[in-house]
Amino acid sequence: MARINPTSLADLIRRPIVTEKATMLLENNQYTFEVNSKATKPQIKAAIEELFGVKVTGISTQNPPRKKRRFGRFMGNRSLYKRAVVTLAEGDLINLFPEV
Repeated sequence: MARINPTSLADLIRRPIVTEKATMLLENNQYTFEVNSKATKPQIKAAIEELFGVKVTGISTQNPPRKKRRFGRFMGNRSLYKRAVVTLAEGDLINLFPEV
């Protein structure tokens, strides 16, 4: 396996995805993130473990299809992105909603 540069790991994870389905997955200790479209599963695993200090047991990635959107009289497309569903080890958690 290729060596992963720890300084570029923070650039792989763009943001957590907070939807109704992603919130339901939190009960199963699964977290959903938008990641760089070129990121591989080993890179995503290393980034999550490095950034949050948790143990990752599984990763599923999806590339959702591009959707068409109309801007006035012009047709356009939504941006492409890659979604990663990360399963953590029992007892680990990521605090996505910190108490203020």
